[in-house]
Amino acid sequence: MTTRESTGLELDDIQSGALHERPSPYVGSYLLLRIDDRAAGRELVRRLHPIVDSGRPSPDPIHDAWITVAFTYQGLKALGVPQDSLDSFAPEFQQGMAARAAELGDVGESSPDHWEKPLGTPEVHVALAALSPDAARLRTVLEKARQAHQELPGVELIWQQDCYQLPTGRTSFGFKDGIGQPAVEGSGIPTSNPKEKPLKAGEIILGYPDETGELPPMPTPAVLGRNGTYVVFRKLHTRVAAYRQYLRAKAATREEQALLGAKMVGRWQSGAPLALSPEQDDPELGGDPHRNNDFHYADDLRGLKCPAGAHARRANPRDALDHEGSVNVRLHRMIRRGTSYGPMLPEGELEDDGVDRGIIFVFAGAHLKRQYEFVKTQWLNDGIFIGAPVEKDPLVGPNDGSGAFTIPRKPIRRRLQELPSFVVTRGGEYCFAPGLRAMRWLAELDT
Repeated sequence: MTTRESTGLELDDIQSGALHERPSPYVGSYLLLRIDDRAAGRELVRRLHPIVDSGRPSPDPIHDAWITVAFTYQGLKALGVPQDSLDSFAPEFQQGMAARAAELGDVGESSPDHWEKPLGTPEVHVALAALSPDAARLRTVLEKARQAHQELPGVELIWQQDCYQLPTGRTSFGFKDGIGQPAVEGSGIPTSNPKEKPLKAGEIILGYPDETGELPPMPTPAVLGRNGTYVVFRKLHTRVAAYRQYLRAKAATREEQALLGAKMVGRWQSGAPLALSPEQDDPELGGDPHRNNDFHYADDLRGLKCPAGAHARRANPRDALDHEGSVNVRLHRMIRRGTSYGPMLPEGELEDDGVDRGIIFVFAGAHLKRQYEFVKTQWLNDGIFIGAPVEKDPLVGPNDGSGAFTIPRKPIRRRLQELPSFVVTRGGEYCFAPGLRAMRWLAELDT
């Protein structure tokens, strides 16, 4: 290992979106572009370079508004990246999300045949995320993005999705989100869970040792791969009315419905974890970032407080699998960003109004296969690891009306039956967010 490979994080070269929490609340927009002309594509990258923030924290509030840039495999190809470099990327990235849909559980209504175009097609080349604490600053950021691709006839804006986070931090299902992010060693961002050590930088950013002590496979040349990260982008439609109807059918009172919803998610709507408040919601706990992530599951292996099959516990089992001796949960951690799109279904409304609403999920990490794909296929879509092989995640799993969810309790457990699908995949992409030096390299290609 060279000295360069073992130095601290080069924050000035890392895009801010890979490491930093978003402002809260915020508004944002995702844009997808197609490159029809190689020279125009490189000029686009050259123009975007100065407006992409780096990973170093800034006290200047204007830097709470930023643009993150990522490229699909087809996008790098359109820019003229040499084939030997393209071949050095992770196989999953080269194939693209649509090609891996069956393995990921994107079948039936969630299959690429039903995805929102152009998601999942070879036309998607560049993904831009523009985020800001308020609409005025977002307009400024979006204008910068517009100027970057205007008067470039070889670059087309082909898709745009506005998004936002409410002041409550809650998603369309009504639950506070964005809790439980891992800290990254060397980022300068403190952990919200004192029981969890910061992840080695190489779990998230390429070019640094990961939790195994090794350097993850990195695209070549080094200037292209180092300080980059893989990005998973997913648009998920949420069936909020169906979710509310299901709770109402299975629980007689509003209190019971709230508890049942918490059991399915692993947290109360306020964000208070069942592990710390198993009997009733505690909004003060849920809103306290110093406490709402400070817990483990080792004292609740039977799931009497938080079911082993609950969504949050599946997505991050914490220490619940330590007793098995062979599962290193830290190898499957990643940065996760969720943001809402579409209007909220009014409180108490039980009928679907036909409006598209849901969540844009973005995951960042150095290992597509053992981070995002492992969690999706082994923990969310399967139940073998919790001893319930036929059960899927009750909230986001690919359920089809025949699913079940077990709630441990004394003296007799409860098993919910006939779980429908509450989430439908509208599309997604595997992307690569390069470092700033890599963006210069891409802009200066002469192939």
